[in-house]
Amino acid sequence: MSTKRLFKVSLLPRRYRPSATGPYAQTLSANDVQMCLRAAFGGTLGFIICKLMNWNYGAFFVVYPMLLLALVPVLNGHVIRQFLASMVLISFSTLFVQGALGDRPIPMTMTAMVMFAILFRCMSQGPYFLFGALGITGLSIQLHFASYPYPSTHVSDMVMSNIAATFVTILIAMLMHTFFPDAEPRTPRKPPPKPASNLRHEIILTTTVATLSFIVFQILDLKGSLSAQMASILILFPLNWHGAGKAAWNRAVGTLIGCNVGLLIQFVLLTHSNMLLFVSFGLWFSIMLFARHHAHEGGGSGAGFGAMTTMAILFGQYLTPTQDLVYNALYRFTSVSVSVVFTLLVIYLMHLLLNRFEATRLYIN
Repeated sequence: MSTKRLFKVSLLPRRYRPSATGPYAQTLSANDVQMCLRAAFGGTLGFIICKLMNWNYGAFFVVYPMLLLALVPVLNGHVIRQFLASMVLISFSTLFVQGALGDRPIPMTMTAMVMFAILFRCMSQGPYFLFGALGITGLSIQLHFASYPYPSTHVSDMVMSNIAATFVTILIAMLMHTFFPDAEPRTPRKPPPKPASNLRHEIILTTTVATLSFIVFQILDLKGSLSAQMASILILFPLNWHGAGKAAWNRAVGTLIGCNVGLLIQFVLLTHSNMLLFVSFGLWFSIMLFARHHAHEGGGSGAGFGAMTTMAILFGQYLTPTQDLVYNALYRFTSVSVSVVFTLLVIYLMHLLLNRFEATRLYIN
């Protein structure tokens, strides 16, 4: 099958399919094709490495390469420094903050809220968006998992897996950019300036919702809902109500498609799902298809990227030689749907509350 025919295959709903007149009518550029190749080979390589080495928390080794290769169009020193800084922050917070305050819920929650506010401030201001995005995602998840006592969670193992996944991801990203470099230079994006009230609105809204999400997952003992917790954070990335609605829809659609494709691959492989070669090819093929839709959506956190990360979590975290994907895929979509609906409700209520005050009012250009 040629590359041209490969990119004509579509697994997403009609809304996300290229049409003669819609926003996806344009063909992929040479840079877009290279990005798809980097994401597919990079994510699959991370998956193969973690399975061959028998490392725990395989989702780190598959999701991180996708974040760095699909969401970030270039790889330079500024990007690598942000990636390493987020790893240091997450590791320190998980080991020392959780270790010191883990048995005191109120100080722990207040400390987490302060760190969330700092990270969302980095995202809102622009230059350190990647550091804030990686930090808020990893911090909320690992602080939650670290609260479970041993042997349910081995904190040092989780932290070391995060550190190893970070360095492996940087090496994979360098390798992918060497083998699949951009065909032409990219024009850097410069975010428009924001009013001070918009900054305050975004930081207060996202910090409050992320803290409430952290509290809910702690109280309800939802250890098995990794995708749901991640979804409640990822839909905050637009930083306001107007972008969160579209992000939530994209996340739900991406999760639904990713879960169904995971089940399809499981059905095709049947008893051969313990063979790394077959599973790796299925993962590579699905990431390639979803990366194509991700490119058509402009490279942001849309339905294509949601489907990619769903596949990464399913294959990296839950697929083992003795465990299939069926239960986890079905549970994943249900939990994500519930999480998205309740998170959107809280975002909307906070949006209405903050817009009642001039100092925190959101102005849309």
